[in-house]
Amino acid sequence: MLSSPLYRLAVCRWFVLLVCIGWGFSADAQSVINGKVVSSASNEVVPKASVFLNNATFGTATNDDGTFTLRGVKPGQYDLIVSTLGYEEYTQKIQVGQGPITVNIALTPKVMMMREVVITSNADWKKNFEQFKKDFIGVTDNAKYCKVENPRVLSLSFIRKTQTLEASSDEFLVVNNDALGYKVKFLLRDFSSNNITRTINYSGRVLFEELPGTAAQKQKWKTRRDEAYYGSAQHFYRSLYKNRLSQEGFVIYDFSRTLDPNRPPEALIQKKLKAFRMVNRDSTIYWLGKEDMPKWYQEHLTKPPLTAYAVLRKPPQEGLFVLTFPNYLYVVYTKKHETEDFKDLYRPLDMENFETSVITLLAPIVVFDMNGTVVADSPLYEGTWSKAKLANLLPVDYEPSDGAGN
Repeated sequence: MLSSPLYRLAVCRWFVLLVCIGWGFSADAQSVINGKVVSSASNEVVPKASVFLNNATFGTATNDDGTFTLRGVKPGQYDLIVSTLGYEEYTQKIQVGQGPITVNIALTPKVMMMREVVITSNADWKKNFEQFKKDFIGVTDNAKYCKVENPRVLSLSFIRKTQTLEASSDEFLVVNNDALGYKVKFLLRDFSSNNITRTINYSGRVLFEELPGTAAQKQKWKTRRDEAYYGSAQHFYRSLYKNRLSQEGFVIYDFSRTLDPNRPPEALIQKKLKAFRMVNRDSTIYWLGKEDMPKWYQEHLTKPPLTAYAVLRKPPQEGLFVLTFPNYLYVVYTKKHETEDFKDLYRPLDMENFETSVITLLAPIVVFDMNGTVVADSPLYEGTWSKAKLANLLPVDYEPSDGAGN
């Protein structure tokens, strides 16, 4: 069953919250954003401030009179970001349609505070940076063509007790992605990679800029961008709200599973391996066996496949959509085969080795927009989509060559 009284009640409560959030947005159709930036303390204009739409290719700097214009913005919901030295970052949600939007922005002066100083050796920093690149940029073929221009803006620290790498930056981390043809500017607020749970979490602001190139180079970039787009989460969400799952190559199933009670918690396994690895061979072999045990059991796909209507809801707010389901969502992309073996990813014996991802809700719903971008309540991805890091990241306004994203 895909519904229950308690499940429906939880979803309804989130819909009420979503409506309340939506009241703060402009529902008019708009495509040009104009504005002026001033200081809230003095009302003086703020020139040369960075103004951009998060995760998109639209960005500029304020003029000497504090004004700015962003033109030709694709419809959808965006976070408008204003950032400049000496002021708190400004964020406003913008719902873009076909007409103009005008915003007046007052920046709050930043109270300068002493940051905690983390002292590490150069060797430790380099080791931490190598792990950061692997976990943040990725290890795909595209990652080989990514170069960090200013690595030292990163504050990196490794917490041995929890086996967690943490990172942040006060200014844009600049990455040249020569595989996709973008200069990616990422304002990394926080980042953590846990070696025990094998989970990666980060938040921040990102602006994409096109790299200069010859016509042949740009065509090569376009081909690689399309390759990164098709089968991605962005492609899936766009296909879902247009009710084009099968046409685009997606098949979705209700998926249920249970944690294996015979497998100890991952943290305990890693603790025991660390304790016994160099001193007790038999104990090490025992705990390696526990580590190799499947995380899940009683895994089951409910057939036939689900339709878009079974998991999609349309809230009152224009341009937004809601994904919701009671268990897990099993997403298969039938136009590509998976090249990596994911240990804990369930595959039925009669299913071809297509790219497959599992979506776990961390809240009762996921809210996304027409660009295929999750704007609230981000879920957890396993399988193919878990590989999609910065090296394969595309702007939210990206359109594939055949226009399938329209």
